[in-house]
Amino acid sequence: MAFTSASFIVLTIASVLLYYIVPKKAQWCILLLASAAFYMAGSVKAFAWVILVSGMTWVTGLILGRYNAIKPADKAQKAQIQHKKKQIAIICAVCCFGLLYAMKYWNFTLELLPSALGNHIPRWDFVVPLGLSFFIFQSMSYVIDVYRGKYAPERNPLRYGLFVSFFPQMVQGPISRFDQLAPQLTAERKLCWDDLQIGIQLALWGYFKKIVIADRAAVLVNNVIMENCPYGGAVIALGILFYCIQLYCDFSGGIDITRGVARMFGIDMTLNFRRPLFSTSLTDYWRRWHITLGAWMRDYVFYPLAFSKPFGKLGKWARKHFKGMMGKICATSTATFIVYLIIGIWHGANFRYIAFGLWNGILITASLLMERRFLSWKEKLHINDKSTGWRIFMTVRTFGLVFIGRYFTRAPRLKTVFTLLGTTVLHPHFSEFTSVVPTLGLGISDFIIIFVGILIVHGVEFFEERGTDVQAWLNERPALMQLTVLTVSLVVLLLFGIFRAGYISSEFIYKQF
Repeated sequence: MAFTSASFIVLTIASVLLYYIVPKKAQWCILLLASAAFYMAGSVKAFAWVILVSGMTWVTGLILGRYNAIKPADKAQKAQIQHKKKQIAIICAVCCFGLLYAMKYWNFTLELLPSALGNHIPRWDFVVPLGLSFFIFQSMSYVIDVYRGKYAPERNPLRYGLFVSFFPQMVQGPISRFDQLAPQLTAERKLCWDDLQIGIQLALWGYFKKIVIADRAAVLVNNVIMENCPYGGAVIALGILFYCIQLYCDFSGGIDITRGVARMFGIDMTLNFRRPLFSTSLTDYWRRWHITLGAWMRDYVFYPLAFSKPFGKLGKWARKHFKGMMGKICATSTATFIVYLIIGIWHGANFRYIAFGLWNGILITASLLMERRFLSWKEKLHINDKSTGWRIFMTVRTFGLVFIGRYFTRAPRLKTVFTLLGTTVLHPHFSEFTSVVPTLGLGISDFIIIFVGILIVHGVEFFEERGTDVQAWLNERPALMQLTVLTVSLVVLLLFGIFRAGYISSEFIYKQF
């Protein structure tokens, strides 16, 4: 069930109405039923995997909770309990991530094996469930947090199942934490007009970015970025630029819809997207883009790696053999590199995603190693790093690095990535630009709409970056102005989006991850 479909709108409206009509103690049951309906509308068989993962992690949480409740008599018993807890958590992790590997990466692994061997190993032909990596990561964060004793396990399997399968977040996140989301899902609420108003505004803003901008930009992208692309480098660069626009509005728009729908139920979802185009470094960019995935990797991959015994030994060895900054940050830089490599692999079973992880991992690791030298250069050149000019330079530089990285995430395979990059640099063919662009599926009006739409999006983000809460400012205006903005938004969405000639709604890009 796509967010842009009429069935999703109907499901959301019906769920909101029922949520505030039924007795407050039963409100969370409406959310559970809506989540089950949302998922089963896509695939009943796939929903079975959600139930399996939910059941497995819920039981694991209960077992870990029992061990947490034991008060050890001495250090020996404490160590024994800790060892058993670790074994249980590892078994659960192997099962969950093993399922993720089997569904997303097993067939890819077989393709890497010699045909004499790979052809004799069974392939995984099951349908990959919607949001597989999202609900597995979310479930495992719960297990790890219970293992660490951060909170007590949830004893009600249905309430826990709602946490795993809450329908607005299933398509592309955010990856929520149990202690942040679960209490909100089961809270008893009265109808709050402010929640409905903010929720509708957020959802409309998300639909504007997705339907009016992203889906329109996708037309040009699909006509340019392909295997055996016949165009010169200038047109290819335009295609990647429009892909950047598409991805930016597709992902941030989807997150806004998620937060908007959840807010209609009075639920405040974790922020997952914070104006990444205002970033001044690649590290800053990824801290703002898919925030909850980065936070998950930080808490459950980077810290355990960086503070593990093997990495402690690596740090001691590096400080002994390397002088200066290299020796001090070798271990943490290695852990950082591994995290970005994993993030690349997380995107999918394809060498281009591995290369994407390497691209970001190498650049960010290199920036850590070169940080002191960069600071020295700035001091010698008397650069004021707080000046507007320097911030603009750093922002443009960061976008350039991100722009190159988008070749990896959009091209169909790794060989095509390097072909497109090579053509962009070596064979720009600017002369064909004006004759080719009008044939790529977009008219002059479409380019104008995309341009104006981007100006609106980044105008709003500019004020938010400077500390203005645009939505709060709007809600403080007179009711007539608010109604006018809402009406204009709906008209724009309908005329320039849903009802435009030849409009075909596309799936959210992050759905495939």
